[in-house]
Amino acid sequence: MIGLTTFIESKGTSRYSSLCCTYIDAIIRAGGIPVLIPITEDKECLLKYIDAIDGIIFTGGEDVSPLYFGENPIKEIGSISCERDACEMFLFKEAYDLDMPILGICRGSQMINVALGGSLYQDINAQVKDSLGHSPECGPSDQVYHMVKIEKDSKLYNIFENDTIAINSFHHQSVKELGKGLKAAAFSYDGIIEATESAEKAFVVGVQWHPEALAPKHPIFMKLFEEFISQCR
Repeated sequence: MIGLTTFIESKGTSRYSSLCCTYIDAIIRAGGIPVLIPITEDKECLLKYIDAIDGIIFTGGEDVSPLYFGENPIKEIGSISCERDACEMFLFKEAYDLDMPILGICRGSQMINVALGGSLYQDINAQVKDSLGHSPECGPSDQVYHMVKIEKDSKLYNIFENDTIAINSFHHQSVKELGKGLKAAAFSYDGIIEATESAEKAFVVGVQWHPEALAPKHPIFMKLFEEFISQCR
């Protein structure tokens, strides 16, 4: 049973708990049962979800509020959701304390880092000199965009069995200072941290790219979900 965080989508006068189907499809293909977790302030409800699931994926979406790492927003900050930040921070702490397998994707990897006391570049282009492209204006989500270098002493290296891999990329924020107990597992060629993992827990992994969107055309990315499901078992 795999928990998947959602985002709030407004349509007309109504609000919806939403999630891209590619996350759901990847979990099912890897042998898991997806459980969508709504954004709520009800902590008792969230604890029941934690009791019911075997692992959790923190999905992509809005920017993490810089107030969580002691900064005011710069003008390049994107949309934020205080409701989502608070909900996911609570879920992460509960899952982390239980040593539950955790996978963070894009925003999810950034949220993990911030929840563990780390910080973010609020906007790569504005704050990192000589940065390369990380957030193309257009392009299909199942298309690879740039290369990353994977550290050989990492879980990702053991999963992909390669020290370089081509990925997609849809983020303008990234990890700046690493959170407690995290280590960098992959870098882009301009030095941006593209993946992190815990040096203290059995399986806490964050990736800046979207493997769930790549998996249908690039089966190598299913290996990440298959290993995650294996850890959840």
